[in-house]
Amino acid sequence: MLRGLQRSAVLSAALFFLFLSACSGPEKPKPASLGANPASVAVRVVWSNTQSLGGEPIDLKVDGANALLATKAGRLVSWSGTTGAENWRVDLGVGITSGLGGDGTRLALVTQGNELLVLEQGKEAWRTKMQAMVLTAPLVAGGRVFVLAGDRAISAFDAVTGQRLWQQQRTGEPLILGQAGLLAAVGDTLVVGLGGRLVGLNPQNGSTRWDVAVANVRGTNEVERLADIVAGSSRQGSAVCVRAFQAAVGCVDGAAGRLLWTRTANGFTGLSGDATVVVGTEADGRLRVWQRTSGEVLWTSENFRFRGLGAPVAWGRSMVFGDGEGLVHFVDLRDGTLLNRLATDGSAVTLGPIVVGKNLVLATQRGGLYALAYD
Repeated sequence: MLRGLQRSAVLSAALFFLFLSACSGPEKPKPASLGANPASVAVRVVWSNTQSLGGEPIDLKVDGANALLATKAGRLVSWSGTTGAENWRVDLGVGITSGLGGDGTRLALVTQGNELLVLEQGKEAWRTKMQAMVLTAPLVAGGRVFVLAGDRAISAFDAVTGQRLWQQQRTGEPLILGQAGLLAAVGDTLVVGLGGRLVGLNPQNGSTRWDVAVANVRGTNEVERLADIVAGSSRQGSAVCVRAFQAAVGCVDGAAGRLLWTRTANGFTGLSGDATVVVGTEADGRLRVWQRTSGEVLWTSENFRFRGLGAPVAWGRSMVFGDGEGLVHFVDLRDGTLLNRLATDGSAVTLGPIVVGKNLVLATQRGGLYALAYD
């Protein structure tokens, strides 16, 4: 089963890139030209760390006032979000496939050997073998560790002992997205992305409380029907807004298990937002902003098409995102007008930006770490 599952995950990613290539025609689309930088809002690099981390970054998380970064090679490093001073680093000695999950006491991840590994104060507390590849960051909450595996099995473990408490599995389409999915807590409900649906589970026993479709896919082949919920959600209160891969964006009331709205959208990166809007970047580089309560599209911008945009963040009056050339763009959240642009190390911005205290922190493909702030 594991071998077949890994093949499905890899196949999904491969088919996706073939799909994009087919859509783009015989020639690669030309990235949108960037005009002069107006620099109408003062932004600066507060600190940076461009030294090699020993591998490509795989996850970047907020840890209180710190930024916590993990590499695919298994190095974990914590920096002060304010000063950039290194707090600690741990070399696991083994590569990792998932992002990081933690509760301030314990840190959980999954290794390339499919082992769920839990650390306390940088030291191994326990580990256990998983039956399938895991790409989604574990969730550590309520004295438990929850894991969403690539075969759509959800497992719960005692955070202290590592004892498996329950496991639920839902059969799905034969093609599975090779990308991190959604696993989150909303009140006393465990919210999981399964295919193009959000499902609310009882964290005590894994029973289903509600099941809501964000994307209703009617494709003619497996690639077109691939609509898994991807990592990176925007939450305000109990309302969770998510993206279904290449199909839709939508918001669900995670307490009541009720669909608030859904809109057709073609993207593969997560969402961000604030109390009034939800923001996202589409697969072709379009920027899009939706009204949070209704899903109405407030504006769309084509000024950054085909520039390899990452997931955005809503920050103050700006929508901030990185591109495939290591540029970080600040646009006005009200209408998409460019406010400023900063350069990093020339490699793609692959993680972040994320808000750490008063700063934005992001990581590049080369392992550069940058903290930005309004001047």
